Amino acid sequence: MLTRRNTLIMATMLGLAAGAFSAKAADSLQIGAYPSNPPFEFKNESGTFEGFEVDIATEAAKRAGLTPEIADYGFQALFAATSSKRIDVAISSITITKERLQSQSFTQPYYDSDMGVATKDGSDIASVDALKGKVVGVLSGSTGEKWVKDNQADKGISDVKGYNAQQDMFLDLGAGRVDAVVSDIPGMEYLFTKMKGFSVAARIKTGEQYGLMMAKDHPLLGKLNDAITAMKKDGTMVKIHEKWFGSAPAEGSSTVTEQPIPKA
Repeated sequence: MLTRRNTLIMATMLGLAAGAFSAKAADSLQIGAYPSNPPFEFKNESGTFEGFEVDIATEAAKRAGLTPEIADYGFQALFAATSSKRIDVAISSITITKERLQSQSFTQPYYDSDMGVATKDGSDIASVDALKGKVVGVLSGSTGEKWVKDNQADKGISDVKGYNAQQDMFLDLGAGRVDAVVSDIPGMEYLFTKMKGFSVAARIKTGEQYGLMMAKDHPLLGKLNDAITAMKKDGTMVKIHEKWFGSAPAEGSSTVTEQPIPKA
């Protein structure tokens, strides 16, 4: 039989347990990630998330005194999940735009997603102007194809060759059937960690930058942004970039340069 005293003790114990659970929940950082976006985020064979942004988000969480917990989301679902506060942070190489800043907040950027000119090692092509008289490979339907065709006359590019697969494009570059390739730098740098003999010879600035996306004015925005600043200053960002892209980030890029929190 429960006495009033026993009831009070039990209620107190339950209250303490609930309080401990709440504290634990409050100390976690809920991260949503799209699972098929290498090298930024993807699931390995054991089903665990890995990737460039996974390392950034988990390290930023730890520096903010939080335990990172990553969940699987479709790309479009990430925006609703942050807005409804089901998750604290979304990662999926999400470009910071004026439109998105109307309803979301972002930390300072940590990646500049430009296009680039890739060549075989030893090539004399070192700038976009050096594409004059050259045959350039592109992925059909890509922004790289659009840039090359828009600039073909101005840069004097002799021919444009379209491909459906990135690997086929670089096999032709290695064989000398094209002189250079224009494509997104992130995907190329990741490919070059596995397919040797190529490098990005020149960057084509598009202005796109990635950051951690959060609900508008999220209370943890400042803490996570400060953590990213510290990671830039102490070289952690450089190490993460080298791990996933096989090269150091460009000097002056957002991966190494402190920047303000983006405003709408």
